[in-house]
Amino acid sequence: MQRVDANFKQRVYGIVAAIPKGRVMTYGQVAAMAGASWAAWEVGQIAHTGPSDLPWQRVVNKQGGLARGYPGGFEGHKKALLAEGITVDDDFRVNIEELLWQPPHKDQSSLL
Repeated sequence: MQRVDANFKQRVYGIVAAIPKGRVMTYGQVAAMAGASWAAWEVGQIAHTGPSDLPWQRVVNKQGGLARGYPGGFEGHKKALLAEGITVDDDFRVNIEELLWQPPHKDQSSLL
């Protein structure tokens, strides 16, 4: 079984904090940027217990799906995204192709 290193959580926090309003990243994308491409599930677990002042609403699954475990469930996640001007469809998905954020290459190292 693979394990993340001791600083993984802090790197995840830094990456999530940098996601701009109106954009999203996937759990897998955050995991890969934090140095463990296989750790999307771990990013989700960190989101459930991480600081509430981080924009966790901007993290979705690879199909753009919202999180059942978000405070308030799918509806709570949808409400948080709508407050940022992000459209969520009736299946609780965002347009991942349009909204996916990839930090500029030169800035990636500063997120970690």
